[in-house]
Amino acid sequence: MTIETGADAGSNPADKLEAASISADAGFLLAKLHAAGSVLNNRALAGFGLKERSYSVLALATSNLEPTQREMAEFLSLDPSQIVALIDELEKRGLVVRAPGRQDRRAKIVSATAEGAALFRRAEAAAKAAEAEALAALSAAEVGQLKGLLRKALRARSPVTSNEY
Repeated sequence: MTIETGADAGSNPADKLEAASISADAGFLLAKLHAAGSVLNNRALAGFGLKERSYSVLALATSNLEPTQREMAEFLSLDPSQIVALIDELEKRGLVVRAPGRQDRRAKIVSATAEGAALFRRAEAAAKAAEAEALAALSAAEVGQLKGLLRKALRARSPVTSNEY
């Protein structure tokens, strides 16, 4: 059963609902942008056998910063078990390797293999194109400002794992 409300009849429900107070909530807006961006990212990365999370792990493994599994989990706001599963998948594909930490041999440093680095470079171009599509309504200066503000807000927050969302 469809309920029409006079002047609103036939209008786009999403446009109508923008009048709701939640449309001014930063968390809501970030979640909506993330959801839309995730669809674009996952579509762009599918041809590489990656999704956003595995791409993020590969990006960190390619960074030459020698991140440990624990550091990756904290940085990506994921539970350590989720990171282990992502690394296991990438390792089976020959894209990353684990090595004992230099100062703490119990810690596992994750590094990209040559094949992983090559795949990442190709996937990175697709991810950047997806980001440009998601933010197409913004100018280059606005994109830079948005990223700067998001980094500033993130530096001020405490770590949150995906289990807390």
